[in-house]
Amino acid sequence: MSNSMTDRQQGVSPEGIPAFGNHLLRAMSAGLALCAAASLVVARADDTDGPAPAPAFTPSDDGGYAFDTGVLEGRLNAGGRALGLTGVVHKPTGRPLAGGLGLMHPYRIFSGSRRFGDGARDWKTASRVLDDGAVEVRWEPPFDVPFELRAVYRWHNATTLDVLIGVRAVDELPAFEVFLASYFDAGFAEPFVYVEDPDDGPALLLGERALGHWLMAPRDDAAVAMIQDGRWRAQPHPVDWTLLPPLAGPVAVRRDRHSDLVAVVMAPEADCFAVSTPYAGEGHYSLYLSLLGCDIAAGGQAGARARLMIGTGLTDADIADHYRRYTQ
Repeated sequence: MSNSMTDRQQGVSPEGIPAFGNHLLRAMSAGLALCAAASLVVARADDTDGPAPAPAFTPSDDGGYAFDTGVLEGRLNAGGRALGLTGVVHKPTGRPLAGGLGLMHPYRIFSGSRRFGDGARDWKTASRVLDDGAVEVRWEPPFDVPFELRAVYRWHNATTLDVLIGVRAVDELPAFEVFLASYFDAGFAEPFVYVEDPDDGPALLLGERALGHWLMAPRDDAAVAMIQDGRWRAQPHPVDWTLLPPLAGPVAVRRDRHSDLVAVVMAPEADCFAVSTPYAGEGHYSLYLSLLGCDIAAGGQAGARARLMIGTGLTDADIADHYRRYTQ
């Protein structure tokens, strides 16, 4: 592994690593050991909606959680299945947002060329509501894995969800990745990825069919090496990615063809080494964030942040501005 990738695991939690076992929220809010120390300075993002309290999740009888933010309503881990947000509806328009496999859930988990099972969305989970209305989720694979995986889902405001991913290594985990997946309603057919255009600078690039079937924009050369280290040849459903220009920032967008609704997923640059999507109109209607991408020593921890934002009438410049404020 290159020195640049090894360096990305050097962030240290000021409250100490043992907090992971008891209270992921407190540890990560304080700055859980991230893949890059730079991630520790990422703020909770712009509070454009003023001091109103953030929406909360409410437990459901089936083991999942309901939410109604006033703008969005739906479920988290409905039926106890780890699919993130499902059944999501934009209340002012009645437009559905989420596909059947949900938004913002860990899917494929890798360490180097090793893949752990078919996908974390099929693993059993345990969860609880935290004092501020967020939900902490713990994955319980049906087989032995050399790590513990947890997440916190928290509403930042009525249209913005933050997800905090935490990993504790039991054994050494080289080039560890959590592939965070979001599947949107079929109306959100056109995907865009925020890349460095060689002529015009940063731009949201439309994932057209002519570019390839499965499209991935890497952060840098070290990210390309990980993408091509054999992890995506593992069964089931191996993927042959077509590489796009490098990221201007880990941001991906889908626009609804029936309204002016826009779905945006993003992450701090230090926490996400690639962003991917199928081409426009392909039936998955998905966006993916490749989180972490660092070596985690046995007994060590790493974490990453990601965000889902639903907006109305957002221009490309608006989205870039939202991302800049998020990462300031």
